[in-house]
Amino acid sequence: QVQLVESGGGLVQPGGSLKLSCAASGRIFNIYDVGWYRQAPGKQRDLVASISSGGSITNYADSVKGRFTISRDNAKNTVYLQMNSLKTEDTAVYYCKCVQYWGQGTQVTVSS
Repeated sequence: QVQLVESGGGLVQPGGSLKLSCAASGRIFNIYDVGWYRQAPGKQRDLVASISSGGSITNYADSVKGRFTISRDNAKNTVYLQMNSLKTEDTAVYYCKCVQYWGQGTQVTVSS
């Protein structure tokens, strides 16, 4: 079993940056891919970025390419999402997922 806890969300102005963290408990975390998802009010939950178990393969949604960077530190059982040049449309609750396990989410609000 894996428990995931996201942190790092908050209110930021357009053009600003935030770094999200997803801390995991459970031994299997380090052998699986991890994804960051987001869900805006009234919309479906979409994949934003994913990273392979070893960290060498990453994928991004077109809407965040060049602005977001996913990384992981398996020694710390943590996956990160560095978000730069934030836009109002990035406002959402951000979740991390490992296998079938989800975190509780962290709110990101981009507003002036």
